[in-house]
Amino acid sequence: MSHAPAPAAEAGGGAPPRSNAVVAVLAFAGIVVSLMQTLVIPIVPELPRLLDAPASDTAWAVTATLLAAAVATPVMGRLGDMYGKRRMLLVSVVLLVTGSVVCALSDALVPMIVGRVLQGLASGVIPLGISIMRDELPAERLGSATALMSASLGIGGALGLPAAALIADNFDWHMLFWTSAGMGVVALVCVVLFVPESKVRTGGRFDLVGGTGMAAGLICLLLGISKGADWGWTSGTTLGLFVAAVVVLVAWGWWELRTEQPLVDLRTTARRQVLVTNLASIAVGFAMFAMSLVIPQLLQLPAQTGYGLGKSMLVAGLCMAPSGLVMMATAPVSAAISRSKGPKVTLMIGVLIVAVGYGLNIVLMSEVWHFVLVACIIGAGVGFGYGSMPALIMSAVPASETAAANSLNTLMRSLGTSTASAVAGVILAQMTTDLGGYALPSESAFKVVLAVGAGAALLAFVVASFIPKAGPAAVQEPVAKAAAPTGVTAK
Repeated sequence: MSHAPAPAAEAGGGAPPRSNAVVAVLAFAGIVVSLMQTLVIPIVPELPRLLDAPASDTAWAVTATLLAAAVATPVMGRLGDMYGKRRMLLVSVVLLVTGSVVCALSDALVPMIVGRVLQGLASGVIPLGISIMRDELPAERLGSATALMSASLGIGGALGLPAAALIADNFDWHMLFWTSAGMGVVALVCVVLFVPESKVRTGGRFDLVGGTGMAAGLICLLLGISKGADWGWTSGTTLGLFVAAVVVLVAWGWWELRTEQPLVDLRTTARRQVLVTNLASIAVGFAMFAMSLVIPQLLQLPAQTGYGLGKSMLVAGLCMAPSGLVMMATAPVSAAISRSKGPKVTLMIGVLIVAVGYGLNIVLMSEVWHFVLVACIIGAGVGFGYGSMPALIMSAVPASETAAANSLNTLMRSLGTSTASAVAGVILAQMTTDLGGYALPSESAFKVVLAVGAGAALLAFVVASFIPKAGPAAVQEPVAKAAAPTGVTAK
Protein backbone atom coordinates (compact mmCIF):
# COMPACT_ATOMS: atom_id res chain seq x y z
CA MET A 1 0.00 0.00 0.00
CA SER A 2 1.34 3.44 -0.82
CA HIS A 3 2.40 5.95 1.74
CA ALA A 4 0.57 9.24 1.79
CA PRO A 5 2.44 12.43 1.02
CA ALA A 6 3.27 14.57 4.00
CA PRO A 7 0.20 16.39 5.23
CA ALA A 8 -0.12 19.80 3.71
CA ALA A 9 -0.26 21.45 7.09
CA GLU A 10 3.08 19.92 8.02
CA ALA A 11 4.63 20.91 4.71
CA GLY A 12 3.65 24.46 5.34
CA GLY A 13 5.04 24.50 8.84
CA GLY A 14 1.64 24.82 10.54
CA ALA A 15 -0.05 22.51 13.01
CA PRO A 16 -1.04 19.15 11.57
CA PRO A 17 -4.77 18.57 11.11
CA ARG A 18 -6.67 16.83 13.88
CA SER A 19 -6.69 13.38 12.33
CA ASN A 20 -9.48 11.87 14.42
CA ALA A 21 -11.80 14.78 13.74
CA VAL A 22 -11.03 14.74 10.01
CA VAL A 23 -11.77 11.01 9.75
CA ALA A 24 -14.96 11.23 11.81
CA VAL A 25 -16.33 14.20 9.87
CA LEU A 26 -15.56 12.78 6.45
CA ALA A 27 -16.99 9.36 7.33
CA PHE A 28 -20.14 11.01 8.71
CA ALA A 29 -20.51 13.04 5.52
CA GLY A 30 -20.14 9.87 3.44
CA ILE A 31 -22.80 8.08 5.49
CA VAL A 32 -25.18 11.04 5.18
CA VAL A 33 -24.80 11.09 1.40
CA SER A 34 -25.24 7.33 1.08
CA LEU A 35 -28.45 7.54 3.12
CA MET A 36 -30.20 9.21 0.18
CA GLN A 37 -30.07 5.94 -1.78
CA THR A 38 -32.38 4.21 0.73
CA LEU A 39 -34.25 7.30 1.90
CA VAL A 40 -37.27 6.86 -0.36
CA ILE A 41 -37.51 3.05 -0.31
CA PRO A 42 -40.20 2.93 2.42
CA ILE A 43 -42.44 5.36 0.54
CA VAL A 44 -41.88 4.19 -3.06
CA PRO A 45 -45.17 2.21 -3.14
CA GLU A 46 -47.01 5.29 -1.82
CA LEU A 47 -45.44 7.88 -4.12
CA PRO A 48 -48.19 7.67 -6.81
CA ARG A 49 -50.78 8.62 -4.18
CA LEU A 50 -48.56 11.14 -2.38
CA LEU A 51 -47.55 12.95 -5.56
CA ASP A 52 -50.76 12.33 -7.53
CA ALA A 53 -48.86 10.81 -10.45
CA PRO A 54 -48.65 7.43 -12.23
CA ALA A 55 -46.26 4.84 -10.78
CA SER A 56 -44.24 4.84 -14.01
CA ASP A 57 -43.54 8.54 -13.47
CA THR A 58 -42.87 8.43 -9.73
CA ALA A 59 -40.21 5.78 -10.38
CA TRP A 60 -38.10 8.68 -11.63
CA ALA A 61 -37.67 9.77 -8.00
CA VAL A 62 -35.25 6.83 -7.78
CA THR A 63 -33.90 6.79 -11.35
CA ALA A 64 -33.12 10.53 -11.40
CA THR A 65 -30.86 10.19 -8.36
CA LEU A 66 -29.00 7.29 -9.95
CA LEU A 67 -28.36 9.21 -13.17
CA ALA A 68 -27.31 12.40 -11.39
CA ALA A 69 -24.91 10.48 -9.16
CA ALA A 70 -23.30 8.75 -12.14
CA VAL A 71 -22.62 12.09 -13.83
CA ALA A 72 -21.57 14.01 -10.73
CA THR A 73 -19.13 11.49 -9.25
CA PRO A 74 -16.38 11.70 -11.92
CA VAL A 75 -16.99 15.40 -12.58
CA MET A 76 -16.69 16.36 -8.91
CA GLY A 77 -13.58 14.23 -8.60
CA ARG A 78 -11.88 16.04 -11.44
CA LEU A 79 -12.98 19.46 -10.18
CA GLY A 80 -11.66 18.52 -6.73
CA ASP A 81 -8.24 17.69 -8.15
CA MET A 82 -8.24 20.99 -10.05
CA TYR A 83 -9.75 23.52 -7.67
CA GLY A 84 -9.66 21.96 -4.20
CA LYS A 85 -11.17 18.79 -2.79
CA ARG A 86 -12.61 20.44 0.33
CA ARG A 87 -14.22 23.13 -1.81
CA MET A 88 -15.96 20.55 -4.00
CA LEU A 89 -16.90 18.55 -0.90
CA LEU A 90 -18.67 21.62 0.47
CA VAL A 91 -20.41 22.20 -2.86
CA SER A 92 -21.60 18.58 -2.84
CA VAL A 93 -23.02 18.80 0.69
CA VAL A 94 -24.75 22.10 -0.15
CA LEU A 95 -26.38 20.36 -3.13
CA LEU A 96 -27.54 17.57 -0.81
CA VAL A 97 -29.08 20.02 1.66
CA THR A 98 -30.73 22.02 -1.13
CA GLY A 99 -32.16 18.90 -2.75
CA SER A 100 -33.45 17.63 0.59
CA VAL A 101 -35.22 20.93 1.30
CA VAL A 102 -36.77 20.96 -2.19
CA CYS A 103 -38.11 17.41 -1.64
CA ALA A 104 -39.32 18.30 1.87
CA LEU A 105 -41.35 21.21 0.46
CA SER A 106 -42.75 19.29 -2.51
CA ASP A 107 -46.15 17.71 -3.00
CA ALA A 108 -45.86 17.23 -6.74
CA LEU A 109 -43.74 15.09 -9.04
CA VAL A 110 -41.57 17.70 -10.77
CA PRO A 111 -40.11 19.37 -7.66
CA MET A 112 -39.58 15.92 -6.12
CA ILE A 113 -37.53 14.83 -9.13
CA VAL A 114 -35.59 18.12 -9.10
CA GLY A 115 -34.78 17.61 -5.44
CA ARG A 116 -33.72 14.02 -5.99
CA VAL A 117 -31.43 15.11 -8.84
CA LEU A 118 -29.77 17.62 -6.53
CA GLN A 119 -29.33 14.91 -3.91
CA GLY A 120 -27.74 12.66 -6.51
CA LEU A 121 -25.27 15.40 -7.45
CA ALA A 122 -23.80 15.08 -3.95
CA SER A 123 -22.46 11.57 -4.61
CA GLY A 124 -18.90 12.78 -5.09
CA VAL A 125 -18.51 13.20 -1.32
CA ILE A 126 -17.07 9.70 -0.73
CA PRO A 127 -14.26 9.75 -3.34
CA LEU A 128 -13.48 13.37 -2.42
CA GLY A 129 -13.26 12.36 1.24
CA ILE A 130 -10.89 9.51 0.43
CA SER A 131 -8.70 11.92 -1.52
CA ILE A 132 -8.63 14.47 1.30
CA MET A 133 -7.53 11.70 3.65
CA ARG A 134 -4.64 10.82 1.36
CA ASP A 135 -3.48 14.42 1.33
CA GLU A 136 -3.94 15.23 5.01
CA LEU A 137 -3.54 12.13 7.18
CA PRO A 138 -0.29 10.59 8.43
CA ALA A 139 0.62 7.35 6.70
CA GLU A 140 -0.18 5.17 9.72
CA ARG A 141 -3.79 6.42 9.80
CA LEU A 142 -4.48 6.38 6.07
CA GLY A 143 -5.35 2.71 5.56
CA SER A 144 -8.06 2.36 8.21
CA ALA A 145 -9.45 5.83 7.48
CA THR A 146 -9.89 5.29 3.75
CA ALA A 147 -11.32 1.82 4.38
CA LEU A 148 -13.97 3.36 6.65
CA MET A 149 -14.69 6.14 4.17
CA SER A 150 -15.05 3.71 1.29
CA ALA A 151 -17.31 1.42 3.32
CA SER A 152 -19.53 4.36 4.30
CA LEU A 153 -21.34 3.82 1.01
CA GLY A 154 -22.64 0.51 2.33
CA ILE A 155 -22.89 1.62 5.95
CA GLY A 156 -25.25 4.48 5.14
CA GLY A 157 -27.43 2.25 3.01
CA ALA A 158 -27.71 -0.43 5.70
CA LEU A 159 -28.41 1.98 8.55
CA GLY A 160 -30.64 4.23 6.46
CA LEU A 161 -33.29 1.64 5.66
CA PRO A 162 -34.55 1.06 9.25
CA ALA A 163 -34.23 4.76 10.07
CA ALA A 164 -36.26 5.73 7.00
CA ALA A 165 -38.86 3.05 7.73
CA LEU A 166 -39.18 4.27 11.35
CA ILE A 167 -39.67 7.88 10.25
CA ALA A 168 -42.12 6.96 7.48
CA ASP A 169 -44.21 4.84 9.87
CA ASN A 170 -44.47 7.47 12.59
CA PHE A 171 -44.28 10.87 10.89
CA ASP A 172 -45.36 12.69 7.76
CA TRP A 173 -43.28 11.51 4.80
CA HIS A 174 -41.78 14.99 4.33
CA MET A 175 -39.89 14.41 7.60
CA LEU A 176 -37.63 11.97 5.73
CA PHE A 177 -36.22 14.86 3.74
CA TRP A 178 -36.15 17.35 6.60
CA THR A 179 -34.07 14.78 8.49
CA SER A 180 -31.75 14.44 5.51
CA ALA A 181 -31.43 18.22 5.26
CA GLY A 182 -30.65 18.51 8.98
CA MET A 183 -27.95 15.85 8.83
CA GLY A 184 -26.53 17.56 5.76
CA VAL A 185 -26.30 20.88 7.62
CA VAL A 186 -24.47 19.17 10.49
CA ALA A 187 -22.04 17.60 8.00
CA LEU A 188 -21.54 20.96 6.28
CA VAL A 189 -20.72 22.78 9.53
CA CYS A 190 -18.35 20.01 10.62
CA VAL A 191 -16.48 20.06 7.30
CA VAL A 192 -16.05 23.84 7.58
CA LEU A 193 -14.75 23.54 11.13
CA PHE A 194 -12.55 20.46 11.01
CA VAL A 195 -11.48 19.57 7.45
CA PRO A 196 -8.52 21.46 5.97
CA GLU A 197 -8.17 22.30 2.31
CA SER A 198 -5.56 20.26 0.47
CA LYS A 199 -2.83 22.05 -1.42
CA VAL A 200 -2.33 19.13 -3.83
CA ARG A 201 -3.97 20.28 -7.07
CA THR A 202 -3.53 19.87 -10.80
CA GLY A 203 -4.84 23.25 -11.86
CA GLY A 204 -5.60 23.58 -15.55
CA ARG A 205 -8.85 23.93 -17.46
CA PHE A 206 -11.95 21.77 -17.05
CA ASP A 207 -12.67 19.45 -19.98
CA LEU A 208 -16.22 20.60 -20.79
CA VAL A 209 -16.47 18.47 -23.94
CA GLY A 210 -15.28 15.41 -22.02
CA GLY A 211 -17.68 16.11 -19.17
CA THR A 212 -20.62 16.49 -21.53
CA GLY A 213 -19.68 13.35 -23.46
CA MET A 214 -19.27 11.22 -20.34
CA ALA A 215 -22.56 12.50 -18.94
CA ALA A 216 -24.43 11.71 -22.16
CA GLY A 217 -22.89 8.24 -22.46
CA LEU A 218 -23.52 7.30 -18.83
CA ILE A 219 -27.10 8.58 -18.90
CA CYS A 220 -27.84 6.49 -22.00
CA LEU A 221 -26.23 3.40 -20.49
CA LEU A 222 -27.78 3.63 -17.02
CA LEU A 223 -31.18 4.71 -18.32
CA GLY A 224 -31.24 1.62 -20.54
CA ILE A 225 -30.21 -0.62 -17.64
CA SER A 226 -32.61 0.86 -15.08
CA LYS A 227 -35.68 1.22 -17.33
CA GLY A 228 -35.11 -1.73 -19.67
CA ALA A 229 -37.46 -4.00 -17.70
CA ASP A 230 -40.27 -1.40 -17.92
CA TRP A 231 -39.77 -0.56 -21.57
CA GLY A 232 -38.81 -4.05 -22.71
CA TRP A 233 -35.23 -5.20 -23.25
CA THR A 234 -35.76 -5.57 -26.98
CA SER A 235 -37.74 -2.35 -27.43
CA GLY A 236 -36.46 0.29 -29.79
CA THR A 237 -35.99 2.76 -26.94
CA THR A 238 -33.88 0.43 -24.82
CA LEU A 239 -31.73 -0.84 -27.69
CA GLY A 240 -31.38 2.69 -29.02
CA LEU A 241 -30.07 3.87 -25.65
CA PHE A 242 -27.50 1.06 -25.51
CA VAL A 243 -26.32 1.79 -29.06
CA ALA A 244 -26.13 5.51 -28.27
CA ALA A 245 -24.15 4.74 -25.11
CA VAL A 246 -21.58 2.72 -27.06
CA VAL A 247 -21.23 5.35 -29.78
CA VAL A 248 -20.99 8.29 -27.38
CA LEU A 249 -18.56 6.60 -24.98
CA VAL A 250 -16.29 5.48 -27.85
CA ALA A 251 -16.26 9.05 -29.17
CA TRP A 252 -15.66 10.32 -25.64
CA GLY A 253 -12.68 7.96 -25.26
CA TRP A 254 -11.26 9.20 -28.56
CA TRP A 255 -11.55 12.78 -27.34
CA GLU A 256 -10.05 12.05 -23.91
CA LEU A 257 -6.97 10.45 -25.47
CA ARG A 258 -6.36 13.49 -27.65
CA THR A 259 -7.17 16.45 -25.43
CA GLU A 260 -4.37 18.00 -23.40
CA GLN A 261 -6.27 18.12 -20.08
CA PRO A 262 -8.83 15.29 -20.10
CA LEU A 263 -11.63 14.77 -17.61
CA VAL A 264 -10.38 11.22 -17.11
CA ASP A 265 -6.77 10.34 -17.87
CA LEU A 266 -7.44 7.11 -19.76
CA ARG A 267 -3.75 6.26 -19.91
CA THR A 268 -3.59 6.24 -16.12
CA THR A 269 -6.89 4.37 -15.99
CA ALA A 270 -5.47 1.76 -18.37
CA ARG A 271 -2.66 0.89 -15.97
CA ARG A 272 -3.14 -2.74 -15.09
CA GLN A 273 -3.67 -2.18 -11.36
CA VAL A 274 -6.25 0.58 -11.88
CA LEU A 275 -8.05 -1.16 -14.75
CA VAL A 276 -8.35 -4.56 -13.06
CA THR A 277 -9.40 -2.98 -9.74
CA ASN A 278 -12.16 -1.07 -11.52
CA LEU A 279 -13.35 -4.23 -13.28
CA ALA A 280 -13.41 -6.07 -9.96
CA SER A 281 -15.33 -3.14 -8.47
CA ILE A 282 -18.18 -3.67 -10.94
CA ALA A 283 -18.53 -7.28 -9.79
CA VAL A 284 -18.27 -6.29 -6.10
CA GLY A 285 -20.96 -3.63 -6.56
CA PHE A 286 -23.18 -6.23 -8.21
CA ALA A 287 -22.61 -8.72 -5.40
CA MET A 288 -23.26 -6.17 -2.66
CA PHE A 289 -26.54 -4.91 -4.08
CA ALA A 290 -28.03 -8.35 -4.63
CA MET A 291 -28.27 -8.69 -0.84
CA SER A 292 -30.20 -5.44 -0.57
CA LEU A 293 -32.70 -6.66 -3.16
CA VAL A 294 -33.33 -10.18 -1.85
CA ILE A 295 -33.29 -10.06 1.95
CA PRO A 296 -35.86 -7.27 2.51
CA GLN A 297 -38.27 -8.85 0.01
CA LEU A 298 -38.07 -12.30 1.57
CA LEU A 299 -38.64 -10.84 5.01
CA GLN A 300 -41.71 -8.88 3.86
CA LEU A 301 -43.44 -11.39 1.58
CA PRO A 302 -46.57 -12.96 3.12
CA ALA A 303 -46.01 -16.07 5.24
CA GLN A 304 -48.69 -17.79 3.14
CA THR A 305 -46.14 -18.16 0.35
CA GLY A 306 -44.29 -20.72 2.45
CA TYR A 307 -40.98 -18.85 2.19
CA GLY A 308 -41.84 -15.24 3.05
CA LEU A 309 -41.76 -14.22 6.71
CA GLY A 310 -44.49 -11.56 6.63
CA LYS A 311 -42.48 -8.91 8.46
CA SER A 312 -42.78 -5.13 8.21
CA MET A 313 -40.44 -2.79 6.39
CA LEU A 314 -39.11 -1.64 9.75
CA VAL A 315 -38.23 -5.20 10.81
CA ALA A 316 -36.60 -5.82 7.43
CA GLY A 317 -34.54 -2.68 7.86
CA LEU A 318 -33.51 -3.63 11.38
CA CYS A 319 -32.33 -7.00 10.05
CA MET A 320 -30.11 -5.19 7.54
CA ALA A 321 -28.75 -2.62 9.99
CA PRO A 322 -26.16 -4.92 11.68
CA SER A 323 -24.45 -5.36 8.32
CA GLY A 324 -23.64 -1.65 8.33
CA LEU A 325 -22.12 -1.90 11.79
CA VAL A 326 -20.08 -4.90 10.65
CA MET A 327 -18.77 -2.92 7.67
CA MET A 328 -17.68 -0.20 10.08
CA ALA A 329 -15.98 -2.70 12.38
CA THR A 330 -14.08 -4.38 9.54
CA ALA A 331 -12.42 -1.15 8.36
CA PRO A 332 -9.40 -1.38 10.72
CA VAL A 333 -9.13 -5.14 10.11
CA SER A 334 -9.15 -4.54 6.37
CA ALA A 335 -6.42 -1.93 6.74
CA ALA A 336 -4.30 -4.25 8.89
CA ILE A 337 -4.48 -7.05 6.32
CA SER A 338 -3.66 -4.59 3.53
CA ARG A 339 -0.58 -3.43 5.43
CA SER A 340 0.70 -6.94 6.06
CA LYS A 341 -0.42 -8.82 2.93
CA GLY A 342 -1.38 -6.10 0.47
CA PRO A 343 -4.78 -4.70 -0.56
CA LYS A 344 -5.08 -7.27 -3.35
CA VAL A 345 -5.24 -10.06 -0.76
CA THR A 346 -7.78 -8.06 1.28
CA LEU A 347 -10.03 -7.68 -1.75
CA MET A 348 -9.83 -11.38 -2.60
CA ILE A 349 -10.63 -12.37 1.00
CA GLY A 350 -13.57 -9.97 1.00
CA VAL A 351 -15.24 -11.31 -2.13
CA LEU A 352 -14.80 -14.90 -0.93
CA ILE A 353 -16.61 -13.97 2.28
CA VAL A 354 -19.41 -12.44 0.21
CA ALA A 355 -19.71 -15.63 -1.86
CA VAL A 356 -19.91 -17.72 1.34
CA GLY A 357 -22.66 -15.44 2.65
CA TYR A 358 -24.79 -15.91 -0.46
CA GLY A 359 -24.20 -19.64 -0.39
CA LEU A 360 -25.41 -19.80 3.20
CA ASN A 361 -28.49 -17.74 2.36
CA ILE A 362 -29.56 -20.27 -0.26
CA VAL A 363 -29.95 -22.89 2.49
CA LEU A 364 -30.74 -20.57 5.43
CA MET A 365 -33.83 -18.51 4.65
CA SER A 366 -36.56 -19.66 7.02
CA GLU A 367 -35.89 -17.63 10.18
CA VAL A 368 -35.22 -13.95 10.88
CA TRP A 369 -31.86 -14.72 12.47
CA HIS A 370 -30.81 -16.49 9.27
CA PHE A 371 -31.07 -13.21 7.39
CA VAL A 372 -29.33 -11.22 10.11
CA LEU A 373 -26.44 -13.71 10.05
CA VAL A 374 -26.18 -13.67 6.26
CA ALA A 375 -26.36 -9.86 6.11
CA CYS A 376 -23.54 -9.61 8.64
CA ILE A 377 -21.35 -12.10 6.75
CA ILE A 378 -21.91 -10.33 3.44
CA GLY A 379 -21.41 -6.98 5.16
CA ALA A 380 -18.04 -8.16 6.47
CA GLY A 381 -17.01 -9.20 2.96
CA VAL A 382 -18.16 -5.90 1.48
CA GLY A 383 -16.27 -4.04 4.20
CA PHE A 384 -13.05 -5.87 3.26
CA GLY A 385 -13.64 -5.34 -0.45
CA TYR A 386 -14.60 -1.69 -0.30
CA GLY A 387 -11.85 -0.99 2.21
CA SER A 388 -9.15 -2.36 -0.09
CA MET A 389 -10.14 -0.51 -3.26
CA PRO A 390 -8.91 3.00 -2.35
CA ALA A 391 -5.54 1.52 -1.37
CA LEU A 392 -5.26 -0.24 -4.73
CA ILE A 393 -6.23 2.89 -6.64
CA MET A 394 -4.07 5.32 -4.65
CA SER A 395 -0.96 3.17 -4.94
CA ALA A 396 -1.21 3.39 -8.73
CA VAL A 397 -2.03 7.07 -9.39
CA PRO A 398 -0.36 10.40 -8.55
CA ALA A 399 -1.77 12.28 -5.55
CA SER A 400 -2.82 15.06 -7.93
CA GLU A 401 -5.24 12.63 -9.63
CA THR A 402 -6.53 10.86 -6.52
CA ALA A 403 -10.03 12.35 -6.49
CA ALA A 404 -10.66 11.66 -10.17
CA ALA A 405 -9.34 8.10 -9.91
CA ASN A 406 -11.37 7.30 -6.78
CA SER A 407 -14.44 8.88 -8.35
CA LEU A 408 -14.13 6.60 -11.36
CA ASN A 409 -13.78 3.60 -9.05
CA THR A 410 -16.94 4.66 -7.19
CA LEU A 411 -18.70 4.96 -10.53
CA MET A 412 -17.68 1.39 -11.40
CA ARG A 413 -19.30 0.16 -8.20
CA SER A 414 -22.46 2.06 -9.13
CA LEU A 415 -22.50 0.38 -12.54
CA GLY A 416 -22.36 -2.95 -10.72
CA THR A 417 -25.27 -2.08 -8.43
CA SER A 418 -27.37 -0.80 -11.36
CA THR A 419 -26.71 -3.98 -13.30
CA ALA A 420 -27.57 -6.09 -10.26
CA SER A 421 -30.89 -4.30 -9.92
CA ALA A 422 -31.73 -4.93 -13.59
CA VAL A 423 -30.65 -8.59 -13.60
CA ALA A 424 -32.43 -9.37 -10.33
CA GLY A 425 -35.53 -7.57 -11.58
CA VAL A 426 -35.66 -9.75 -14.70
CA ILE A 427 -35.18 -12.98 -12.70
CA LEU A 428 -37.80 -12.10 -10.10
CA ALA A 429 -40.28 -11.01 -12.77
CA GLN A 430 -39.87 -14.17 -14.87
CA MET A 431 -39.92 -16.78 -12.09
CA THR A 432 -43.19 -16.24 -10.23
CA THR A 433 -45.78 -18.05 -8.17
CA ASP A 434 -49.49 -17.32 -7.77
CA LEU A 435 -50.92 -16.21 -4.43
CA GLY A 436 -54.58 -15.25 -4.41
CA GLY A 437 -54.46 -14.12 -8.01
CA TYR A 438 -51.27 -12.09 -7.55
CA ALA A 439 -47.97 -13.06 -9.17
CA LEU A 440 -45.12 -12.98 -6.65
CA PRO A 441 -41.46 -13.94 -7.12
CA SER A 442 -41.01 -17.63 -6.37
CA GLU A 443 -38.62 -19.11 -3.85
CA SER A 444 -36.56 -20.49 -6.74
CA ALA A 445 -36.28 -16.99 -8.18
CA PHE A 446 -34.72 -15.66 -4.99
CA LYS A 447 -32.32 -18.60 -4.85
CA VAL A 448 -31.27 -17.92 -8.43
CA VAL A 449 -30.57 -14.26 -7.57
CA LEU A 450 -28.55 -15.38 -4.54
CA ALA A 451 -26.60 -17.81 -6.73
CA VAL A 452 -25.96 -15.02 -9.24
CA GLY A 453 -24.72 -12.81 -6.39
CA ALA A 454 -22.35 -15.57 -5.28
CA GLY A 455 -21.20 -15.98 -8.87
CA ALA A 456 -20.51 -12.24 -9.15
CA ALA A 457 -18.40 -12.42 -5.99
CA LEU A 458 -16.43 -15.37 -7.36
CA LEU A 459 -15.98 -13.50 -10.64
CA ALA A 460 -14.58 -10.57 -8.65
CA PHE A 461 -12.15 -13.01 -6.99
CA VAL A 462 -10.91 -14.23 -10.37
CA VAL A 463 -10.59 -10.69 -11.73
CA ALA A 464 -8.79 -9.50 -8.60
CA SER A 465 -6.25 -12.28 -8.97
CA PHE A 466 -4.92 -10.43 -12.05
CA ILE A 467 -4.15 -7.29 -10.05
CA PRO A 468 -0.36 -6.98 -9.95
CA LYS A 469 1.26 -7.35 -6.55
CA ALA A 470 2.86 -3.94 -6.18
CA GLY A 471 6.17 -3.73 -4.40
CA PRO A 472 7.67 -0.57 -2.86
CA ALA A 473 9.11 0.56 -6.16
CA ALA A 474 5.71 0.51 -7.80
CA VAL A 475 4.33 3.22 -5.57
CA GLN A 476 7.25 5.63 -5.57
CA GLU A 477 6.29 7.35 -8.79
CA PRO A 478 2.91 8.62 -7.56
CA VAL A 479 4.47 9.79 -4.29
CA ALA A 480 7.27 11.50 -6.15
CA LYS A 481 4.73 13.48 -8.12
CA ALA A 482 2.90 14.30 -4.93
CA ALA A 483 6.09 15.77 -3.54
CA ALA A 484 6.18 18.39 -6.28
CA PRO A 485 5.58 22.01 -5.22
CA THR A 486 2.06 22.51 -3.99
CA GLY A 487 -0.40 24.58 -5.94
CA VAL A 488 -0.34 23.56 -9.58
CA THR A 489 1.11 20.15 -10.36
CA ALA A 490 2.24 19.64 -13.92
CA LYS A 491 0.78 16.68 -15.73
